[in-house]
Amino acid sequence: MKTDRNGFIDPAILAVISGGAIILGIVFIVGPQYNVWQQSLAGKAELQKAEFTRQVAVLEAQAKKDSASQLAEAEIIRAQGVAKANQIIGDSLKDNREYLQYLYITGIEDGAKNGNVTIYVPTEGGMPVPTLQMNK
Repeated sequence: MKTDRNGFIDPAILAVISGGAIILGIVFIVGPQYNVWQQSLAGKAELQKAEFTRQVAVLEAQAKKDSASQLAEAEIIRAQGVAKANQIIGDSLKDNREYLQYLYITGIEDGAKNGNVTIYVPTEGGMPVPTLQMNK
């Protein structure tokens, strides 16, 4: 080591050595703590990402549930409408024998136009009972 003229270490060299020792101390002490801090931040970021992904999945599932519920409600309303229409039609045909005969006869005529032949036998009540249908 270089000393000055009276046997003491040069103050500049002492400052450089002290500075180097301080820097090494900081590196060895603060470095591991910095790594722990950095890993902690990375872990928190990963946790936030997982939480956000979970929230998105929950919201998507809730949307599917709401959609299914609305579709089921719409289907129930549609079925109630069909049932009501069937009830109205059934009630209107209960005591309307002449209209049923008309529909039966027009059905036979339409079938004949398409090449179907229907043989029927009249009954006591006047309603024909089909006995045989043949295609030409």
